Order: sequence, then C-alpha cells, then structure tokens
Amino acid sequence: MSAPLDLQQALSELLGDAQLVTCDLPDTDLKLWLIDGDKMDRAFSPEETRRILHEPPYWSFCWASGLAMARYLAEYPEWVKGKRVLDFGAGSGVAGIAAVKAGALEVVACDLDPLAIAACRANAELNDVQLNYSTDFFAEADRFDLILVADVLYDRANLPLLDEFLSRGQEALVADSRVRDFRHPLYRRIEMLEAMTLPDLCEPEEFRHVSLYHARRS
Repeated sequence: MSAPLDLQQALSELLGDAQLVTCDLPDTDLKLWLIDGDKMDRAFSPEETRRILHEPPYWSFCWASGLAMARYLAEYPEWVKGKRVLDFGAGSGVAGIAAVKAGALEVVACDLDPLAIAACRANAELNDVQLNYSTDFFAEADRFDLILVADVLYDRANLPLLDEFLSRGQEALVADSRVRDFRHPLYRRIEMLEAMTLPDLCEPEEFRHVSLYHARRS
C-alpha cells in the first residue's frame, strides 16, 4: 500500500529522505502511517533541524501517551462505549481510532494542524473506522460525553486548557508523560501506564511512564 501522497509530500519537504510506512502498534489491533525510523538513523542538517523545529510533524509519530491511551480504551471500553467523544490534539488519531474500535457512538478528531487532520483521515481508513473532524475545539458545541487528551501538556503553556476541556464535555481523560503531576482541583490521577513512542526516539525512560488523569464536570 502506498503512503498518502499529501502526507508523504509534506514529510519529504521537511526531510528529503523520510518515508511514511504502515506500522502495527504493539499490544493493539491498530496500525498507523508513521515515519520510517530505520531511515532516520542519521544526523540532521542545520536546515533540516530548523524546519523540524518550526513545523514538527507530530502526526507522523505515535507518542507514548497516545499509545497508552489506545491500549487503555481497548482494555476498558466502558469509558467510550455508546458515547460521543472528542479527541483533542488528535495528531495521528490513535486515541480517537481506539475509541471507535471500543464502541464509541461518535468520535471527532480535533487538531489545529491540517496535516494532522489528513493523517487522522488516512489512519482511520487504514483501520477501517469512521471519524469526524474539527480544526477548532472552541467552535464545537458542548455536547460530548468525553474529551480524550494525549500528549498535549508537553508545553506547560497548554496547562490552562485543563479548565477548557470540561466546557465541551462531561468528562475528560488526559494521558501525559511529560508533566509528572499537574496539580489541578478537578483532575485526579487514576492510573500509571507504560508505553513508548513509535518510532523509537530513544527518549529518557521517564517518558515511558504515562500518567492518566480523570476529571468530571461538577
């Protein structure tokens, strides 16, 4: 199967020799279009580094928290079964796709990046599931049962979003490996999960420990 042309072209503009390949996610029945890590085992030029930092292709990786969330929903489908779900900062769409597989009534993949939305579409097709799409969380109505959030808090400037998730959903599940304990009165840590980013970025061991937090609208 050939990689989606729009995604491959975008990736090639960042890194000329980068290739998208289909990858089976370990301990799941999911697969995603991801950057081929075997071809990226080299030093980046200064210009490549500049481009990556300016416009990082988050959608071409399956980050540890997204993988952990997907596994968790497969094990505990009652979180999403029969519910309306929004996957915030969807990236590759892994959490949203897992929610559909676990029986969600509707899943909206929401991301500001048009390329992430394109990746979600390609990955939904790859997994034979149906997603809906949004590029503006705040344009969505307050109609969701659950907001899924994975790997969004890497930038501490995003922490105020914790107050916003419950403006559109009755509950929120937040998976994150970057912020050890974001003390917030509405959120409590309910699980510690283990996962890794794919392809392997040789991240520090601490980033393989994923905290799962839950909040419910009062």
